[in-house]
Amino acid sequence: MNGNHLKQLFSQYKMLALLIAVALIWAFFSWKTEGGFITPRNLSNLLRQMAVTGILSCGMVLVIIAGEIDLSVGSLLGLLGGVAAVLNVTHGLPLPLNLAIVLACGLLFGLFNGYLTAYLRIPSFIVGLGGMLAYRGVLLGVTGGITIAPVSNQLVQLGQGYLPAPLGVALGCVLMAVAVLLSWRLRQQRALHGLPQQALWREGARLAVVALALLAFVRTFNSYEGIPLPVLLLLVLLGGFSYLTTQTVFGRRIYAVGSNMEATRLSGVNVQAVKVWIFGIMGLMCALAGLVNTGRLAAGSPSAGTFGELDAIAACFIGGTSMRGGSGTVYGALIGALVMASLDNGMSMLDVDTYWQMIVKGGILTLAVWVDVATRPGRR
Repeated sequence: MNGNHLKQLFSQYKMLALLIAVALIWAFFSWKTEGGFITPRNLSNLLRQMAVTGILSCGMVLVIIAGEIDLSVGSLLGLLGGVAAVLNVTHGLPLPLNLAIVLACGLLFGLFNGYLTAYLRIPSFIVGLGGMLAYRGVLLGVTGGITIAPVSNQLVQLGQGYLPAPLGVALGCVLMAVAVLLSWRLRQQRALHGLPQQALWREGARLAVVALALLAFVRTFNSYEGIPLPVLLLLVLLGGFSYLTTQTVFGRRIYAVGSNMEATRLSGVNVQAVKVWIFGIMGLMCALAGLVNTGRLAAGSPSAGTFGELDAIAACFIGGTSMRGGSGTVYGALIGALVMASLDNGMSMLDVDTYWQMIVKGGILTLAVWVDVATRPGRR
C-alpha cells in the first residue's frame, strides 16, 4: 500500500482513530490506577473538567476553520467568570440577570475582536495576544487580585449540578429517537435523489452501537449522582453547532472563507461579517465557559482560564481541524478535548509531576499538527 492510500485511509477513519486513542488512554490509566480511573465518580469528574475546554473548543473550531486564531479566550473566560462572581457576591444580582449580563458582555467582547480582525485588518494572532494581556489585566482589576467567594448555590449548580436519574433515562431515549430520525431522514433524502443506499443491516448495526453507547453513558452516570449539568450543556452545544456547520448557509460560508477567502468574497459573500460573527460566537462560548468554571470552583478566581486558550486550540487540532483552515468538525474538537482532559485527569491521579504533564500535552499537540501536515492532499 503506497503513501497516498495510507493518507486516504487515515482521512476517512480519522474519528475512529481518535476514539481508539481515547480507549487506549482510558485502558492504560485504568490499569495503572487499578480500575480507579473508570469508576463512575471519576468519569463524572473527568467530563465536568472537560466541559470548560469543550465549550471553548466549540467556538474555537469555527475560528480556526475560518482561517483565524484567538489567543484571548482563556483570559476572557477568566474575566467573564470573575464578573459573574462579582455580580453575584458583591451586588447580589439574581441568576437570570447575571447570566444575561455576562452573556451580553461575552458577545460584545467577541464582536469587538472580530471587528478589529475583519474591518481594521489587524491579524487575529495580534488581536488575541493583546486581548490575552488586556483581559487578564481587567480581571485583576475587577477582582482586586483576590478570590471572590462564596457564590450562590444557584450559580454553583451550573458547574456542580446533576440531572436526576429519571430525566437522565428520558434524555437517553430522546437522543436515541433523534439518532433513528436522522438515519431515516438521510435514507429518505438519498432515495429522493437516486443515490445508493447503505445496507439496512449496516444501518441497524450502527444504531445498535449508538443505543449501547447511550445505555452505558446513562447507566454509568446514574450509578453515581446523575448526568452532570455541564455535560448536558455540552451535548446541547454539540447538537446546535453540528446543525449550524452542516445544515445552514452561515455554516457553509465559514468553511468557504477558510478554504478560499478571496474566491468567497468574489462570489458575493460578506466575508467581514462572517468573521465578525464567528468571533462573536467565540465570545459567547467564553461567557458560558466562564459561568460553568465559576460554578465548578464556587468562586471567581483571578487565575481562572490560565492556558485555557492553549487547551482549546490543542483540542481542535487533535480532533482533526486543519491548521490551514477550511476543514474541521465540532465533534472532532470535543473528542480532542476529551483526550486532553483524560490525560490531565489520569496523570493527576498518578501524581505525575506538572512539568511532565505539560511536556506530554505539548508533544501530543505537535504530533497532531504533524499528522495534519503529513496527510495534506498532494504532499509527497
